[in-house]
Amino acid sequence: MIRAEKLTKIFGQGDLAFTALKEVDLTIAEKEFVAIIGPSGAGKSTLLYQLSLLDDPTSGEIFLDNQPTLGLTQSQKTLKRLNELGYIFQDYALLPELTALENVALPLLMQSLSKRNANAKAFEALNRVGLGDKAKNLPSQLSGGQQQRVSIARAIAHNPKIIFADEPTANLDTKTSGEVLKVFMDLHNQGQTIIMITHEQEFAEVAQRIIEMKDGMILSDKRK
Repeated sequence: MIRAEKLTKIFGQGDLAFTALKEVDLTIAEKEFVAIIGPSGAGKSTLLYQLSLLDDPTSGEIFLDNQPTLGLTQSQKTLKRLNELGYIFQDYALLPELTALENVALPLLMQSLSKRNANAKAFEALNRVGLGDKAKNLPSQLSGGQQQRVSIARAIAHNPKIIFADEPTANLDTKTSGEVLKVFMDLHNQGQTIIMITHEQEFAEVAQRIIEMKDGMILSDKRK
């Protein structure tokens, strides 16, 4: 599904240069649920941003469905992100003036779906995460866990090939984190490919594969 070869990311120049990723090799298959763990500064989020085409590596190559991505124009990458990939962030990234349904439907409208079709797909996605009854609520009327589930619904509404989740439970308490992780497990059981960043070893245990990073390198890669 996705493959990285000698992926390197350097921030800054000269004496201020910092190598966040050091020639990382990684292959993730279709339908895998992968958790990437490690301390702050290990390179977890940097790796996620490269794999998800949100940032460009300094060197190395990324293949999506065996197709190289580094030669793509920014417009082509934008279309891939919009049509083929799904994103979940720790701060939810919901638009406060839009309802839950409108937040989920917005990327679908950007794909040129009609409003009727976009709303239908958005409502179906909200139902999948157990929030069909909150479709008309604004983010301010939802708990943190509910807002994160709305962001998950937005990420899955267009049936992406891969979901990228960057610390999706970082702002949630233990109970609410468990509810969000259950949604991920359900999605994985339905065949969704998921790559999740987390600081918490116990949260990583829900994945079928755990990759540990430190100092921009992969220390271990264990499958259950």
